[in-house]
Amino acid sequence: MPSAARGTDVDLVLITPSGVPSAGLPVCLALHGRGARARTFLSLGVPDVLTAAVRTGTPPFAIAALDGDHYWVKTAGADDPQRMLTDEVPAWLAARDLRPPSAAFGISMGGFGALRYARAHPDLKAVATASAALFVSWPDARSRKVFADEPNWRDDEPLLHPADLHPAGSGVWCGESDPFLTANRRLVKAVSPEVSRFSPGGHDDEYWRGALPEIVKFVGERLS
Repeated sequence: MPSAARGTDVDLVLITPSGVPSAGLPVCLALHGRGARARTFLSLGVPDVLTAAVRTGTPPFAIAALDGDHYWVKTAGADDPQRMLTDEVPAWLAARDLRPPSAAFGISMGGFGALRYARAHPDLKAVATASAALFVSWPDARSRKVFADEPNWRDDEPLLHPADLHPAGSGVWCGESDPFLTANRRLVKAVSPEVSRFSPGGHDDEYWRGALPEIVKFVGERLS
């Protein structure tokens, strides 16, 4: 899809449960991590996870994955992934007989982006993060060489705006060996999400594949 907000073409990957008509389904955005892309959700097995969840009673919904970058926020340049999600994606979904996004899920960098999206869309029914890449200080964030300056980071850092995040419909998953564990524990303390899961695992595909079935069920139950 040509994205004016991002100034480039992006992949839009639509995942729907097998055997279920897609028209009119509610939609959860899926935001990938740094160095990944929309198609990463295919290699993580999301189509099979979604179909399995629906076959065991989770209300059907669609997952829309997009290509993003630099923590899914506008930094120094004109590229604005949040504007793409807000201003462009609803029309792309409507053209495919799907509803506007009513939930968001993100992995790592995508967790940062999903929480930023939730701040701007308080009517979301669900927001879920896995291994959210959050920063407890400016030196920590600056080391990633993404944000233009400290004010740029402060404007977008979810940990600095907990009042904008609503616990109902929110879920936080993180591995106990994840480098972002401390930041995720701080998020849980600040927001008191509806669900928080800390279990063995690192910041890797193995952990995310293990967490995805519970996350997909969590989102689907709140979109019904």
